[in-house]
Amino acid sequence: MNASDFDYICQLVYKRSGIVITQDKGYLIDSRLGPLARREGLPSIDDLVQVLRSRREERLMAQVVDAMTTNETFFFRDKTPFDHLKEEVLPKLSQARRGGRIRIWCAACSTGQEPYSIAMMLDQSPAIASGTVVEIVATDISDRTLEKARSGLYTQFEVQRGLPIQMLMQYFTQADEQWRIAERLRSRVSFRKLNLLESFAALGKFDVVLCRNVLIYFDQPTKTDILNRVAAQLAPDGYLMLGAAETVIGVTTMFEASRERRGLYTPSQKAVKAA
Repeated sequence: MNASDFDYICQLVYKRSGIVITQDKGYLIDSRLGPLARREGLPSIDDLVQVLRSRREERLMAQVVDAMTTNETFFFRDKTPFDHLKEEVLPKLSQARRGGRIRIWCAACSTGQEPYSIAMMLDQSPAIASGTVVEIVATDISDRTLEKARSGLYTQFEVQRGLPIQMLMQYFTQADEQWRIAERLRSRVSFRKLNLLESFAALGKFDVVLCRNVLIYFDQPTKTDILNRVAAQLAPDGYLMLGAAETVIGVTTMFEASRERRGLYTPSQKAVKAA
């Protein structure tokens, strides 16, 4: 791929998703767009780019962005955020929301392992929420991953990553060579398509936002914009969770880091005043 075509793909993906593709990630274009080119009956990625340039077909552009999104996830990933939910976040919120509900948003949920992990945790330990209704909303930009998430169907490899064997036996049934999560857990999660570059207003307010391992793919201005808009959707006593390699420090003043719990943040006084 020549430099002009590489820049074209990078700009297309950036404008539509905010994802930055650097020169050292060029191999991702080859590995992810090659299969797309073949599905479209095109001999090479170069031919795919020429079609994109000439036709500017919305369907094909959306498929390119979808193919270039990273969908790495697994059940109970990193464990620490789930400890935060179980030991501090949900017990405190349940006390403050008695008779109401707690709303959790899993942003960039990929194929659904994160929200389903929360649903399993709540089913295992209902006392965490003290009877308070917990609503889980999960969003992603990719139609492909959302379709898989809604189906709740996972390969043997996927259920072996982070999922305790007792939970596999309790919550999944085998479907040919795959495993399907129980309907009662699928019904606890609402999956919606959302581009993080777009407005969050239609989602409503949340008490907990998990936006983990996605900000690392954005540049600084995009990170700041996303976090500031997350702050606007978060309750004054709510919580934000980021990935282990992510932080709000130097990015936004709308959140303060927990001193005791890594990756856990609360709205700053500036955010509360702006709400």
